[in-house]
Amino acid sequence: MEELNRKSVEEFRRSEKIPIIVVLENIRSAYNVGSVFRTSDAFLLESVYICGYTAFPPHKEIKKTALGAEETVEWKYFKKTNAAIDELRKENFRIYSVEQAMNSQPLQEIKFEKNEKIAIIFGNEVTGVEQSTIELTDGCIEIPQLGMKHSLNIATAVGVVLWEFVRARILPSINKELSNKSQDVKDSKG
Repeated sequence: MEELNRKSVEEFRRSEKIPIIVVLENIRSAYNVGSVFRTSDAFLLESVYICGYTAFPPHKEIKKTALGAEETVEWKYFKKTNAAIDELRKENFRIYSVEQAMNSQPLQEIKFEKNEKIAIIFGNEVTGVEQSTIELTDGCIEIPQLGMKHSLNIATAVGVVLWEFVRARILPSINKELSNKSQDVKDSKG
């Protein structure tokens, strides 16, 4: 693990998480759910909230695509999405739905504080996020799409949205780390 700079399961569990929670509403494919767990592990996210008829661990199709991430990423199941939203509100999360909707904000224009708690709801592969759920959120995020098809597989959409949120949080520290390493190399040659 060390040579690849990967955390062990225990190191992952002890690590400080990025305060982002992914909320899955009525996702049909357990393979997509597994992919979301894997992406959430990759970005060291706080949790995945699973709602409605979305499959949850233990599940063989989740396990197949999650590759163990279903054991590292914290998760909770809620029968109704509004119960998940109620819990998120109590914990002071800003809540967005990812959906093409009237007045949705382009993903690249979303502004947030570095340590702000964010929850992002992804909906069913065919019908999207329920309108009743959208009405309970702080707004909708839309992924700009330029081609003929204006839809992405949920696993792809999750990866795109999460990278945009995580990138803004980690790039300053990565740039600082790279700068320090560069200075160390210069100092050792000098």
